[in-house]
Amino acid sequence: MSKIDPSLFSVKALAPEWEQTPCPQCHAALEMRHGKHGTFLGCSAYPACDYLRPLKVIEPDQDIEKILEGSECPLCHHPLALKKGRYGLFIGCSHYPECHHIADLNEAQTEEPQCPICHQGQLVARTSRYGKRFYACNHYPKCRFISNDKPVARTCPDCGFSILVERKGQWHCPKKSCDYQQPMGTGQS
Repeated sequence: MSKIDPSLFSVKALAPEWEQTPCPQCHAALEMRHGKHGTFLGCSAYPACDYLRPLKVIEPDQDIEKILEGSECPLCHHPLALKKGRYGLFIGCSHYPECHHIADLNEAQTEEPQCPICHQGQLVARTSRYGKRFYACNHYPKCRFISNDKPVARTCPDCGFSILVERKGQWHCPKKSCDYQQPMGTGQS
């Protein structure tokens, strides 16, 4: 029977490089920790020393899913790219971080209706932190108008409110005191 090589079981020889590197702030040992954003290295002297670093090095172009050929950033004229972010997919400039232009995937190419409350801003599509779509005045926080349904630049024939909203295949007046509703595709143009 052959002898077992004791060097195979040497912890120091097989340890990852970070286990052999001391904390750069206090020179204590580093240890692997787990948090809500993933695994990271932290100082074993925590809370006296608050040093931490991610285990995985993030490349700047790692979030790019696909370069959109034939597209151009309106700010810097580099190609646009389909990217994956914290709240899902979006379109952004491939020249990030020099250029910060972004566009929403669900953004319609139609004219946004004017805000019915302040009459200065436009109603733009936004996404909540839970991924739900809503429409709000772009003059927030001065104007706090918000709608969960897609606004349409049509005047309500009953009360004169300057927009209607699309809900379940019908146009509705978003004004609470008005009960106007009509099937889409009929009536006003």
